[in-house]
Amino acid sequence: MNIEIRDLTMQYPGGKLALKGVSLDVGSGMFGLLGPNGAGKTSLIRILATLLKPTSGSIRIDGLDLETHRKQIRKQIGYLPQEFTSFPKLTAREFLDYVARLKGIRSRKARTSLIDTVLENVGLSGARDRRADKLSGGMKRRLGIAQSLIGGPRIMIIDEPTTGLDPEERVRFRNLLSDLTREEKIILLSTHIVGDISSTCARIALLDEGRVVFSGPPGELVERTRGKVWNVTALPEEMDAVKLRYPVVSSVPSVTGYELRLVADSVADRPAATVEPNLEDAYVYFMDSAERRAAEA
Repeated sequence: MNIEIRDLTMQYPGGKLALKGVSLDVGSGMFGLLGPNGAGKTSLIRILATLLKPTSGSIRIDGLDLETHRKQIRKQIGYLPQEFTSFPKLTAREFLDYVARLKGIRSRKARTSLIDTVLENVGLSGARDRRADKLSGGMKRRLGIAQSLIGGPRIMIIDEPTTGLDPEERVRFRNLLSDLTREEKIILLSTHIVGDISSTCARIALLDEGRVVFSGPPGELVERTRGKVWNVTALPEEMDAVKLRYPVVSSVPSVTGYELRLVADSVADRPAATVEPNLEDAYVYFMDSAERRAAEA
């Protein structure tokens, strides 16, 4: 199973260019699409979900061109948008039955069996008869995954899956997605939250202002940041100046001021010690580098 994206551009009416020559190769397993809000992630996944047509470029899925085999490919896709909504007065089971009917599953027995399996897979068996408007935020996101699984899609496209969830639900949701990768599927996960992909995705792409600035294993991105992540101490009155000069990943109050973790090629104005980088450090460093390159262009 593979997706080949070549030189994809998307220009909206009015001239806004959301994608600028995006090329990516996505294989089976979980693939993370990471970038700030406005980077072009949603435009890209809406094109992949067959909801938008690109201005130019091509997409091939297992050798089939998306433009000429649109209906055939659409049947292979499960999509969970960021703003997922269900019918509030329907129970979880009734909503999934409605989705199954839309996907052409006519047999009541087949629908019932499928819905029971899907609800079990996403941990909602106990809430099957609960109305959608009575579900927690995390349960609604799991219901969203459940509806995307109806019909056995080979490609799952998930946009900002943990927005608004508490930490416990976020971890539960990530574990659910990891379990789904045991099947021969592509799971494309689009997010601006580094923690959503740091422990689940074998490959990632980093988007910034409609361009791919990195594509590869997360460890490779982290390794490029080695020697560029620093711990420094700053007095309270120095904080504003430090934040203006360096991208600060985190700050922790201390007895004398603040312990800062920042990313930079070098730190010359104060004592600093390099530390082991992680994916969040790498993300902040690459985003800052991309902004500087754009400013210099």
